[in-house]
Amino acid sequence: MNTPLRLVVADDNPVVRAGLTALLSTHADIRVVAEATNGHEAQEAARRHRPDVILLDVRMPGMDGITALPHLVRIAPVMMLTYSAESETVREALRRGAAGYLVHGEFTTDELVEAVRDIERGRSRFTPTAAAAAATSLAQANVQLPTPVGNSAEPLSQVQPNVGQSSSYRSGFRLSRREAEIMDLIASGMNNQQIAATCFISEKTVKNHINRIFAKLHSTSRVEAAAKWLGTAPGSPGSRPGRS
Repeated sequence: MNTPLRLVVADDNPVVRAGLTALLSTHADIRVVAEATNGHEAQEAARRHRPDVILLDVRMPGMDGITALPHLVRIAPVMMLTYSAESETVREALRRGAAGYLVHGEFTTDELVEAVRDIERGRSRFTPTAAAAAATSLAQANVQLPTPVGNSAEPLSQVQPNVGQSSSYRSGFRLSRREAEIMDLIASGMNNQQIAATCFISEKTVKNHINRIFAKLHSTSRVEAAAKWLGTAPGSPGSRPGRS
């Protein structure tokens, strides 16, 4: 039998801690080796137990999760697990090295367990609110994330969103809420696997959504769809002078 994944759970709410520990401990491949009530305790537990993954709340007394993050990520991958859904908090967590961000109420117990396993494997996981903030952060930072298009890879970060892009312009595409969420992730540079992990859906479902998105945007590639979605395509209301 493989060695179980070893976790440290840090949350100042004893009910949340107990619930997470009880839930995760029902899986043979996962073991909670320590609990912590603040960032200081999380650091001590991480140094002592050297876990595979750390689950970290944001708001805790003494030292909060955001402050503790840079120290913890040197020891193990950290997944934020919190009620704090503010965009700036999500972006700051990512800047400080968080490997994932789950907002309570936006995931099932099975999705939490899979997220823990994925974080240990080096994959990022986000719930929808955090994913939207992450996508905005990536776009603003002009991160070069190659996205497969056919047999090649084109950096979608070359297509930049315009400040103040009109929501009424986007509404003309008639995308559903989920399609709009996925289109934002496409425009940020994520590939199908990353989108599937972020939205907690299968890659096949992602492909089905993308096919519908392309049809609605009258596009044949990610770059073309992103340009139209961001208003940078030639002739679009938000296009920049001189772009081709």
